[in-house]
Amino acid sequence: MHSEPTVEDRAMGTSAPVAASTLGAADHPQRLELNDEVHARPPEPLTTPTRISFLALYTPWSERDAQYRHLAELVRRHDGEPPPANANHYATGLGALRVKWERHTEFTRYKFIAPGCDPRDPFGQPAISLLPADWVARLPGEVLVATNLALLQAGTEELDVGDLAARLFAGNTLIGSRVGGGNGTALTDLRVHPDRFGRVLLLDRRMTRRQAGRMVQRLVEIDAYRILALLALPVARELAPALAGHEQELAAITAALADAGEADEPLLLERLTRLEAAISKRAAENHYRFSAANAYYELVQRRIAELREERIEGIQTFGEFMQRRLAPAMHTCRALAARQEALSTRAARVTQLLSTRVDITRERQNQAVLESMNRRAKLQLRLQETVEGLSVAAVTYYVVGLIGYAAKSLKAADLPVEPDLTTGIAIPLVALLVALGVRRTRRWIARREGDH
Repeated sequence: MHSEPTVEDRAMGTSAPVAASTLGAADHPQRLELNDEVHARPPEPLTTPTRISFLALYTPWSERDAQYRHLAELVRRHDGEPPPANANHYATGLGALRVKWERHTEFTRYKFIAPGCDPRDPFGQPAISLLPADWVARLPGEVLVATNLALLQAGTEELDVGDLAARLFAGNTLIGSRVGGGNGTALTDLRVHPDRFGRVLLLDRRMTRRQAGRMVQRLVEIDAYRILALLALPVARELAPALAGHEQELAAITAALADAGEADEPLLLERLTRLEAAISKRAAENHYRFSAANAYYELVQRRIAELREERIEGIQTFGEFMQRRLAPAMHTCRALAARQEALSTRAARVTQLLSTRVDITRERQNQAVLESMNRRAKLQLRLQETVEGLSVAAVTYYVVGLIGYAAKSLKAADLPVEPDLTTGIAIPLVALLVALGVRRTRRWIARREGDH
């Protein structure tokens, strides 16, 4: 049964809603995949009490297949169906244990969820202890984050932070807050304990199952993205002295450039080219790391905002702690990245300036070479004209000599010919004819060269 057309339908000239089957255009090949992307990796609804073990393992691209095979092995041990080989996320139940696996660009994360948790010793039997020990021991990758989280029911008594720190966190200073609008309390020391795991305690006051799942997701992601963001800090520390050396070298080249002569310019250009190549090489090596750090730090800030923190008297909130401890490290990384980019820009500018000077010097040299060639061409032309004059004289001499011999022969044959007079008259005529012949020949050669 069709509904009546709305005001908007009538305004657009339609009489009824369009049925899906009437669509003529085909779906884009990735329509469903893109549409379902916003529903991927949903937080797991959690029931209090629950134990969660979270792992974030650094896995280079070359080890992605090894991570998949290791997960598939665990699932098959429990007679389950492994995910497709190209899957990036997967969740399944393995008996009482629930496993959630996600593959990211440079790390893989696992979340192991087990029901029940001893309130007296919530970290004594973590969820990961329910997995086969040999499988855990062979996990591929390098551990970035390992955290045990305990979701417990909050008691009715006043929260004693000092007692919790002494009993569950080895007496370390705690940070935390009331989260989710006061529906829960999250506490941690952000330390790695002797079992190589960090610890997070989430006390449920009146959270729903889905809200508890979202809070756990945010807490473990804050920890994971914090470490991933800090991967840029050792890079920044290593980069600082190298940048200082490059800056000194650039300053020395720039100072030398002010007083350099033409003979010094090629050497300075070679030094500057090597310096710019070194700067570009370092920038290419750490550009991704610095860009990723900014993205991870933004995620940390976003997840903290999503906690909706309320202060617990006497301890720092997650936001305050990260602002005081994580933010300076991120500012250092950003400052080094900006310094590197500025140095690269300055080096490129000096290179352009020096290249312009070298080009001007070469143009001057080329102009001098052309002027020299022009002078040589003029000298060659004059020499050629001189040679042509001598050639005319030489040819005239030989031709007139032949005429003289011919006249003498005619006189010897008793003909009325005066050899000396004949020779004298022939000189100007022969010279004129030879000169005209040479000139015509030169024009013919010039015309042929012009045709080519």
